[in-house]
Amino acid sequence: MSELAAKAEMLIHRPAQDVFDAFVQPDMLTKFWLSKASAALAPHETTHWEFMVKGASTDIRVECFDPPERLFFRFADDSKVELCFKERDDGSTHVTVKNFELRNAEAAVDSTEGFTLVLSDLKTLLETGKSANLVRDKAALIQERMGAGG
Repeated sequence: MSELAAKAEMLIHRPAQDVFDAFVQPDMLTKFWLSKASAALAPHETTHWEFMVKGASTDIRVECFDPPERLFFRFADDSKVELCFKERDDGSTHVTVKNFELRNAEAAVDSTEGFTLVLSDLKTLLETGKSANLVRDKAALIQERMGAGG
C-alpha cells in the first residue's frame, strides 16, 4: 500500500469527550462535515457517509473505537483515518487527524486541506455554537469546478 499520508491538527477549547462525540453522532457530523450519516459510529460497524459535495459518499468501517481518546476507521477506497483526542489540563483538546494509504500526492494534499477545514469548522462550532460553513463553502467551490468540467 501507499506510504502517502495527510495530517492536520487543531486545539479545540472543549473537553475531549465533546470533540470525540462530534465525530461519532450524525446530528453533529451534519453540522460541520457531512450532509448525511446513516448511523452513529460504533465499534466494528460500517456506516454510510454522504459528504457535502453532491454525489460524494463512502462507507466507513470503524476499526478502533476508544472514547474519548481515539477513533480509527477505513474508507471504502482502503485509505485509513486515525483521530486522536488528547485532553489538556485546561480542559481543551488537542485533536490530530492522520489519513493513511492515500493513492497519490494530490490525494494527500486534498486530504490535508480537507481535514484542516473540517477541524477548523468543528472548532468554531464547538466553541461558538455555530458552524462557520467552511466545509460547505469548499464543497460549493468543488461543485462549481465539477460543473465547469473540472
